[in-house]
Formats: sequence, C-alpha cells, structure tokens
Amino acid sequence: MEPEVVNSEMLLPPVLPFKRVQMSDKYPKGHARGRHWKHLKQILQAENYASYPADEPNYLNIETPPSIYPSKKFCDITGYEALYIDPRTNLRYANPDVFKRIRMLPDDHVQRYLALRNAAVVLK
Repeated sequence: MEPEVVNSEMLLPPVLPFKRVQMSDKYPKGHARGRHWKHLKQILQAENYASYPADEPNYLNIETPPSIYPSKKFCDITGYEALYIDPRTNLRYANPDVFKRIRMLPDDHVQRYLALRNAAVVLK
C-alpha cells in the first residue's frame, strides 16, 4: 500500500447504510419492538371521559340501533353454525353426525342443553 493511504485518518460512520442493522442495536434491552395495543379499559382511563359533555359520543355512551340482520343460530352440541333443528327435541345441530348423537341423548340431558340456551321445553 502507499504510505499516504496508510497514514491518513479516515473516519467511517458507526453504521454503514448498506449494512444490516442488528436487532440488538436497533432495540436495546427493555425497549419496545413494535406497536403496543391498548385495551378498552386503558383507553378509558387515559382519556378521562368523565370530563366530557354528556351529549358528546364516546366509548362509554355510544348507542347503536339493533342489527337489521337475523341473529346466527349455533349448534347446541358443537358450537358450529346450525342449519337444522331437531323437531322432537328442539335442539339445533350442524350435521347428521350430531343429529344421531342428539337422538341418543336421554331427556334430562336434552333439558339441560335447552336450559343453557334459555329455551327449556318440557318434552313429552
């Protein structure tokens, strides 16, 4: 090498733009790596909604009209969306396998499932 190049003092930036930044340098220990999501309770505490006027809409007093769509019906056994209802027991079911199970249930179990749905019916 030439003596001028060896003796010259070259200053390089600590991070070169073409080099990949290490995650440990970018986010030191204890610092957040990404976006933090707030829960509704945290939003309510931070915003101090008690000081807002009563007629101004916010998270505490928002009112919506009832849905125009019919509510979904779910299978009493599996929890999947139920397309069918057993005419004998009034239990909702999602597929034929569940229907076979429903027909094998004793009446007291059927009454318990209906009571969970608040649709208790006395079976004959």
